[in-house]
Amino acid sequence: MHQFTVPQFIDTEDKIIGPITTRQFVIITVGGLLIFLEYKTADFTLFLLEGIISAVIISAFAFLKVNGMPFHYFLLNLMQTLVRPKTRVWRKEVTDAELQAAIHAPVIVSRGVAQTAAHPPVSKSRLQQLSLEVDTGGAYKVEEDIEKKI
Repeated sequence: MHQFTVPQFIDTEDKIIGPITTRQFVIITVGGLLIFLEYKTADFTLFLLEGIISAVIISAFAFLKVNGMPFHYFLLNLMQTLVRPKTRVWRKEVTDAELQAAIHAPVIVSRGVAQTAAHPPVSKSRLQQLSLEVDTGGAYKVEEDIEKKI
């Protein structure tokens, strides 16, 4: 029998520069370009304010993890939670045919509990057939054997 090597550590990201992963490197690079644009377009005091705010946000996206997930996944989940409705309501539309079928279904009372007779009881031979089919994993089907004999 052939043995295959199972990949290990598939949850960890590849590191490209020391402890920095590819995702972190891209975020830091884009953030650095954004801070450079802020430096070129604003005067120094405005640049300091924008630069500090941008650096905090960029470092949060690059390095911060919440419950073991990267920060951007946390923000996406937070936004989805805030946008979705708080309660879920199931509105099933019942057709007239379904309603009539439910009204006219025969009711069986056993042990004081009313039950509708949706399916006939399964006979012992049918249970044996199903048991054989389950035990053999579907390889042996009783219906095929009966058809061959006929």
